[in-house]
Order: sequence, then structure tokens, then C-alpha cells
Amino acid sequence: MFQTQRRTFLSILAGTGLALSLAACGGDAQSDVGGGGDAGSAIRVGYSQLGAESGWRTANTESVKENLTAANGFDLVFVDAQQKQENQIKALRDFIAQDVDVIAFSPVVETGWDDVLQEAKDAGIPVVLVDRTVDTTVSDPYVTHIGSDFAAEGKKAGDWVAENAPDAKIFELQGTLGSGAQVDREEGFDAVVGEQVIGKASGNFTRAEGRTATEAALQAYPDMTMIFTHNDDMGLGAIEAIEAAGKAPGTDIQIVSVDAVRDGLQALVDKKFNYVVECNPAFGDQLAELVKKVANGEDVPKETVVEETTFDQTITQAQVDARPY
Repeated sequence: MFQTQRRTFLSILAGTGLALSLAACGGDAQSDVGGGGDAGSAIRVGYSQLGAESGWRTANTESVKENLTAANGFDLVFVDAQQKQENQIKALRDFIAQDVDVIAFSPVVETGWDDVLQEAKDAGIPVVLVDRTVDTTVSDPYVTHIGSDFAAEGKKAGDWVAENAPDAKIFELQGTLGSGAQVDREEGFDAVVGEQVIGKASGNFTRAEGRTATEAALQAYPDMTMIFTHNDDMGLGAIEAIEAAGKAPGTDIQIVSVDAVRDGLQALVDKKFNYVVECNPAFGDQLAELVKKVANGEDVPKETVVEETTFDQTITQAQVDARPY
């Protein structure tokens, strides 16, 4: 049935004279033909990564590319959306036009996907959500989602604060507003210690914007004693701002972060971060297995949660040095 729907959809496109092109959205599209050299036997996957805003995202992209390879039986078309939803929507429509077997993408924000998800559904192309989720009116818009439980990450951070710094005055350094990671981490954290949060601002998950937001917060909230940052990169920018203000990160202002990339854990060893909740980016192998099952029409769980842990200042340099990302 899917194949018939897809052929009908492509015939409609051809009849309207629309060009069937697959170009990167402000970047390069990568296509790796697999299946032992027989492209016809490979699973053709269109993957739209939301960008490269952080060390976590870079590690996630590397994990995806290392597993959706020709040797593993995939024909991967990869597009970096550079943190712009319009780029992702264009990429998804290009994937539909190319009649890929599976569409996978990490949505930059939760809303605004109704039209393109309906188009993918009408074309009979299954969609796999990676890392982040969507909020849509389309019924059954995706087959499965693989990623972290962002709300649980926020709660883990909040639980540590409640136990170790119950009187902290917290500035919450948020990720890209409207993204699943931002929304759910805020919800999980605030459910535990929301009454201790004295201010919030977005650093858009980047180090530079994390520093800028923290510089402003130091002026606006001079009595703050802690920063909860939605990712390590923003936290590293916060360290720069705190030190530039003549204060000691980790002591004068504690920092609780989410990610656990190598640079973040190094800050923990250096006593500039106080606690880090892991958000594991290296699940490309799990994604590859899911995509194979989806392409073969097998049943898959609606949600696959990646295993994660937490770290405090007892972490050793050897643990950091052994970190693969």
C-alpha cells in the first residue's frame, strides 16, 4: 500500500512540474550508497540533522554517520539544517520527492510540522524522530522516536539541587525556546525546585549565547548563587562570563548542567561545574536497528529511551580522558 501511495504522490509531483532535487539546506548533502555495492538493496534514508550548535550535536551526527553506512546496508542522504526550521522542512520535502524508504530527523522546535508530516504520511514514507519530539495535529505522524527523556534529565538535576543546595537562588539558562529539550528539561527541573528559580533566559544551546545570557543575568540577578544550564556548551560560556566578572564558577556560583560531553566533564573535574546529567548522543547503532525494522515493516516500540547516568565532582581525569565524545 505504501509503495502505491508513494508512486501516486510522485506522479502528482511530476504532473505539476516540480523539480525533484535534493540539495543541502545551507550545507552539503551526503549520500552513501550501501548494500554491498548494490544500491537497489540498500535502505535509502533521508536524515535532517537540526544543526551543529554544540559538542553534543557534533557527537550525535558522528554516531549517526558511523552507523548508517554503506557497509551496514544504508544509502544515507544527510542534510544539516543549520538550526533553521525552514531548512528542515525543505529537506523533508526533498526526501519525499526522492522517494526515500525512511525519513529521520531531529526537529529544531516542536511545532510547525503539520503540513510536511502529512505530506510524508500521504506519500507512505515512515518517519523516525531522533533526539527531539514534535507537537502536531497529524494523527500517527511518526512510527517511532528514539532519544533521551528530557523531563527525567531535568528532574535529576532538580533532585540534586534539592538535596545539595536547597537554598540556592537559581538562574535557568535555557536551550532553544520551543524545542523539546528546552520545554521538557524546564518542566522536569521546575517541578522539583521551581520556587528557587529567580530568572530565566535562552542561550540557544550555544557557548557564545550562553556567555551573553549569563553576562546579562549577572547584572539582573546579582544575588544568584547557581546556574542550571540546559546543556554543557552554554554552561562553558557561563564559566567565561562568571570568571570575567571576577567570580569563581563552581564556588561563588554553582553550575548544574545537562549533556556530559568531554568538555563539560572536564569542567566538573576542574570544579567549575558541580553536577552533570548525561544526555547520551551516541545511539547511532540503536537508530540503525530501528530504521532497518521500520523499513522492513516490523513492529517497533513507539518510544526508545537512551540509557544515561549522572556525574558529580568525584569524577576522575581518567574517566574524562576515556570519554569518546
